[in-house]
Amino acid sequence: MTAPLRLGTRRSALALAQSQMVADAVAAASGREVELVPIVSEGDVNRASLSQLGGRGVFANGLREALAAGRCDFLVHSLKDLPTAQPEGLVIAATPPREDARDVVVTRDGTPLHALEAGARVGTGSPRRIAQALRHNPRLDIHDIRGNVDSRLARVRDGELDAVILAAAGISRLGGELGGLRAEALGLAEWPTAPGQGSLAVETRADIGADTLAALAALDDEATRAAITAERTVLSVLDAGCHAPVGTHASIADGDLRLRAVVYALDGAHRIGIDRTVRVEPVRVEPMRSEPVRADPGYARETGSGNGADAADDGGLIARAARIGREAARRLLERGAADLVPRESTT
Repeated sequence: MTAPLRLGTRRSALALAQSQMVADAVAAASGREVELVPIVSEGDVNRASLSQLGGRGVFANGLREALAAGRCDFLVHSLKDLPTAQPEGLVIAATPPREDARDVVVTRDGTPLHALEAGARVGTGSPRRIAQALRHNPRLDIHDIRGNVDSRLARVRDGELDAVILAAAGISRLGGELGGLRAEALGLAEWPTAPGQGSLAVETRADIGADTLAALAALDDEATRAAITAERTVLSVLDAGCHAPVGTHASIADGDLRLRAVVYALDGAHRIGIDRTVRVEPVRVEPMRSEPVRADPGYARETGSGNGADAADDGGLIARAARIGREAARRLLERGAADLVPRESTT
């Protein structure tokens, strides 16, 4: 009898829910049973704020150690929490089709973020979300919080907080139930989210069996991988941790890859952003439940050459996406982005 494949996952309700989704898909592709192996990460036991933790790998390192040691066969990560540097001996075997990449503001009565009254208590542990929230409404009283989705929603329902900011994809993967609360979706044009938000990464060892690797690779969506490659390359070139005040979003539509990247001051008072649209060869694009990037007069808008030079990279679509991300990051640095990324996010 063939042994079941072992999927390493964090213990949170969200991690278990999205890991079970992947487990079911891998079981269907491989014909093998897949069992979940819960693993505790540093980010699960260390209750310090994300800005104090620095962000680099606190939710991934423990899982990766278990994978490298052979205690599981593959992992499922929320891609936005994954460091951009890939450890030796491990590979991202698949990035399944992306969910909604937006953030949502959850309140008791549906009051939009910009209309919340002075002193309204808004909870988030993300430096990026803090900067964006203060930029939209400087009167807010931001509370640096940690915890799972349910506990954060409970703090709004019980009146401890007036609002929390969460990832739309996380709420969706948990069934979308808000228990009577109201959600305001924040458009990606003005509120770009964390690189890779809404996406999952399926990671395994480079020496895993060919049959297992093929079953995992069957989950991969090329358009999603290209988009998150562009986003995460921006983060890598900026040398910023995955919880730095950096928002990026990329999408592919009608043969164009469109990328928006913004670096924020921690207090939201300043930002440096760029938009790029570059022609890439047409690929089959799975429906993405996120908004397209739109032009904004507050940002520089740059377009790739009309003669297809940007698309003529022999490395293929993913290599072109990385090239687009590198160029966007380089131009952000030229405009002073390094001065806005705090030192603790780059160490």
